[in-house]
Amino acid sequence: MIGKTVQELQKGETAQFSKTVSEADIYLFAGITSDFNPAHVDEEYARKTFFATRIAHGLLSAGFISAVIANKLPGPDTIYMRQELDFLGVVKIGDTIKGPSEAPYDLRQPGGQAGADRRSAGQPAAAA
Repeated sequence: MIGKTVQELQKGETAQFSKTVSEADIYLFAGITSDFNPAHVDEEYARKTFFATRIAHGLLSAGFISAVIANKLPGPDTIYMRQELDFLGVVKIGDTIKGPSEAPYDLRQPGGQAGADRRSAGQPAAAA
């Protein structure tokens, strides 16, 4: 696991996490959260929706922000206390999510924040 202490971070440093979302990811997230919205778990139902297929839970995508912060930048022992999201697109089975993190300023000062969670096509799925 790669990570840095807050004292080691420099303004502008970046790290990235990426994951291709699978059907199993969606079912496991549904089971953990008890969010069985048919837009996520029922393909027949989802075909009749605006998206024409199942979509991943928004907070599954948001969880990838946690992964990059916890594992890479800053890394282990990091606990972030706030997340604000704007969902700008949907994530479908087979989409690859890229969750970059950037140290936008000296994180040794109060108020550090993370970057954005983006789809592989370069279209934002969520912004933090």
